[in-house]
Amino acid sequence: MTPSGRIAIVVASAAVVALVGIGVGWWLTTSGSVGRGRPAASPPPRFVDEAMAAGVDHAFAGDDRYIVGGGVATFDCDDDGLPDLYLAGGDGPSALYRNRSTTGSPLAFEDATEPATALDAVTGAYPLDVDGDRHTDLVVLRRGQEVLLRGLGDCRFAPDDSLGVDDGAGWTVAFSATWETSAARLPTLALGDYQELDAQGEWTGRCADDRLLRPASDGTSYAAPIALSPSFCTLSMLFSDWDRSGRRDLRVSNDRHYYREDGEEQLWRIEPGVAPRLYSRDDGWQSLRIWGMGIASEDLTGDGYPEYYLTSQGDNKLQTLADGAATPDYKDIALERGVTAHRPYAGDVTLASTAWHPAFEDVNADGYPDLYVTKGNVEQQLDYAIQDPSNLLIGQPDGTFVEGGEAAGIVQFEKARGAAVADLNRDGLPDIVQVVRRANVRLWRNLGSGEGSTTGPMGHWLAVDLDQDAANHDAIGAWVTVRAGGLQRERERTVGGGHASGQLVPLHFGMGAATSAEVRVTWPDGEVGPWLPADADRIVTVRRGASAVESAAS
Repeated sequence: MTPSGRIAIVVASAAVVALVGIGVGWWLTTSGSVGRGRPAASPPPRFVDEAMAAGVDHAFAGDDRYIVGGGVATFDCDDDGLPDLYLAGGDGPSALYRNRSTTGSPLAFEDATEPATALDAVTGAYPLDVDGDRHTDLVVLRRGQEVLLRGLGDCRFAPDDSLGVDDGAGWTVAFSATWETSAARLPTLALGDYQELDAQGEWTGRCADDRLLRPASDGTSYAAPIALSPSFCTLSMLFSDWDRSGRRDLRVSNDRHYYREDGEEQLWRIEPGVAPRLYSRDDGWQSLRIWGMGIASEDLTGDGYPEYYLTSQGDNKLQTLADGAATPDYKDIALERGVTAHRPYAGDVTLASTAWHPAFEDVNADGYPDLYVTKGNVEQQLDYAIQDPSNLLIGQPDGTFVEGGEAAGIVQFEKARGAAVADLNRDGLPDIVQVVRRANVRLWRNLGSGEGSTTGPMGHWLAVDLDQDAANHDAIGAWVTVRAGGLQRERERTVGGGHASGQLVPLHFGMGAATSAEVRVTWPDGEVGPWLPADADRIVTVRRGASAVESAAS
């Protein structure tokens, strides 16, 4: 069945008119015209930086060997329901911070770094339960040998090379993972390298090949890496089911500064048991050449397929399928949606911006996804803005976005890199973690509505976690659909993308004025679960085969 067939047209009564595919990524189920029926968007919430007060003192440091990278892994390493943080340090040690916040209160963290986690030369990290033991592991990207930190529980980790993940002296800044089949005991891993380095760690003048790691025939370790060649100095990659076929292909974003004549953005077709191959013009793939730095995905058009936001220097891109999913033919809709974000809205407003980490999240819980984008000059590129604040683009009912960074209070001119947008204190308001080059990390706590507000969410919310009895127990590759208050939103659970930063937390859905919702999961193997009722303002777990959601303890 096609995605449009899977998207339910909800009919609550004969008087209700259901409008599907109205082009805003959420589907109206209330009566009235399209314009009158959609709830209004909420204004940006207010944020306050609490990093130092919360006990987090950490910077991504280093010379020009660390101009890219600077990531954070956001995940729960002690099973208390609060996201913990693993922060890249560049030429200094990385750090693990355990979340000690209480619900709705100011943020609080404690330094839980141990020798195993205090690695040097770290550019970024992604959380993933690689071995399926229900302890989240960390794939740590480095300038040098990658490290798999096996989770032991209670925020303890141990380096483990038994799976054969590391590859030597690369400059790795990109990662993604998927399970190619439901029976696979290990995920397939993609690792993206930037410049090729020689034995002394110096640049050879070439781009290093990206790598695909597939499970070996015994299923308990990895076979030799498969070179994804040609590669063009990759800075982000993402496994995603772009055509809703059940197959997760690998999208790769590259830095055009190092392109040869044939350099461009890439999409690799990944099929079980088949060698990966690049999509070509014959397949419908269109050439796109940008200074690619980060990838975020979200269904914004309401057709059931994800759009892809690609960060760059100058204007950023928002790609949507040009004519359905028969071919990977994409067109850019960034300008019409208001998300080019090509110049700063404050600071050096006449110069081009430099964008890094993108993330879609509904920060004001009104039911419309918003878009956060970190900004910061590479170093001292005078043709690009030095004072270049990160964007907080607020989603509107018509599918466009408007800048809300100043109103939200997040304007600062340090060089931001990786980030996370996640609810750090379980109040339903997504907070922002922002890694900064040569300056302390920012922890922007979301205060809700009004200047200096501590009054709680601007709308109701629901956070959905997933669980299935499989090695891929977190159900990476699943799609979660939530309908509430006449709106419906669908999100893909992925590991990868962003800029050197990954998160594994419950998927957050804003609900506006609605106090109840229904949730449905399309599991990674394509099985579609039933609609399950859920009350607002809580974290729930959908367990595969269950007839009801399970609410997390408060």
